[in-house]
Amino acid sequence: MRKLTYFIAMSLDGRIAGPDGSDPTGPDGFWPVSEDYVRLLAQKYPETLPVQARSALGITAEGTHFDTMLEGRNTYQNGLDAGFTDCYPHLRHLVFSRTLTQSPDPAVELVATDPAARVRALKREPGKGLWLVGGGELAGALYAEIDRLVIKLAPLTVGTGIPLFGEKAPFDPTLWQRTEVDALDSGTVFLTYEKKTA
Repeated sequence: MRKLTYFIAMSLDGRIAGPDGSDPTGPDGFWPVSEDYVRLLAQKYPETLPVQARSALGITAEGTHFDTMLEGRNTYQNGLDAGFTDCYPHLRHLVFSRTLTQSPDPAVELVATDPAARVRALKREPGKGLWLVGGGELAGALYAEIDRLVIKLAPLTVGTGIPLFGEKAPFDPTLWQRTEVDALDSGTVFLTYEKKTA
């Protein structure tokens, strides 16, 4: 069965974006994007780089972790605001939204139904892993379905902003087993955790 991985950048104080939800790594962003950070993504998770970065870096590798990405409406809006209807044409792209009635891109699948039910169905399909891009609200709705966390922990605090699982995640203490650590000289640490099963 396929696994759902929440692969996300997070500040030391548990935030994935500022209060307005705009892309923290964008042109006006505040996130530290160092050379070793980009290099690790390109080598280990090339499928998680948007098409613009893949093109600039000459990356054609399919990737070994994910073939499907999932994102919430607000996260998808960041790409639309930058003029891109699909930043990940190399992946199957699902956007969870109850407000978008028509997809801005024929390759982007809109999902207006229950996110958890849709993810459970996706897990039963053949293929590589499922990548939950964000944001916090969708992660909160999928809290029980997340099998793996890859936290790109930045050497940064922001004070306030969007928390890792949004504001509406259920209270459900869950234990995770750390399986991998990639510590970069620039200060970012990639932490990989697998959900512990009872």
